[in-house]
Amino acid sequence: MKLEVKTLAAKDAGAIDLDDAVFGIEEIRADLLQRCVKWQLAARQQGTHKTKGRSEIARTKKKFGRQKGGGGARHGARSAPIFVGGGRAHGPRVRSHAHDLPKKVRALALRHALSSKAGSSNLIIIDDAALKAPKTKDLRSSFANLGVQNALVISGETVDENFALAARNIPCVDVLPAQGLNVYDVLRRDTLVLTKAAVEKIHARLSAKEA
Repeated sequence: MKLEVKTLAAKDAGAIDLDDAVFGIEEIRADLLQRCVKWQLAARQQGTHKTKGRSEIARTKKKFGRQKGGGGARHGARSAPIFVGGGRAHGPRVRSHAHDLPKKVRALALRHALSSKAGSSNLIIIDDAALKAPKTKDLRSSFANLGVQNALVISGETVDENFALAARNIPCVDVLPAQGLNVYDVLRRDTLVLTKAAVEKIHARLSAKEA
């Protein structure tokens, strides 16, 4: 697959070959994308939610009321869950929500996510993501020329500092280095913008693992 390369000024900068095994998958599997997104979001959860059980409530454990004849149930502690101020039964506990997902499934899901952007013409390749000065106004103008409003920009090994500073003031625009490419961020933005260096990194990361 060949795709045109643009500059930030939306001018032609040649073309680039994209690996069909990474960007050219025709039948996108939504189940793979869902599994990978669920895995990512589960790993992000802090899991610090907590409620106190009846053994953690500082209330009297003295039996109140008569065993019989009182007209009510028998209770031996005010910390029981049925009382106001008592402990909660089966409440949330501090735990990790993370679960395992095979590396091959994660890699395949990333290929499908990239192919979905390429197949829907929401993939833009630029020669470089760098600015001479960290001016948000200039970057807004460049994005307008490229027709970009809601996008994920993937740079090369590192992100240009001026570009990152200018982009952080623009809503709905995320900037990541090539190693930060992930399924969730690709899918949550309308357009995927890759630099030529990012394409090389992606090919090295995903094409070699095809076998």
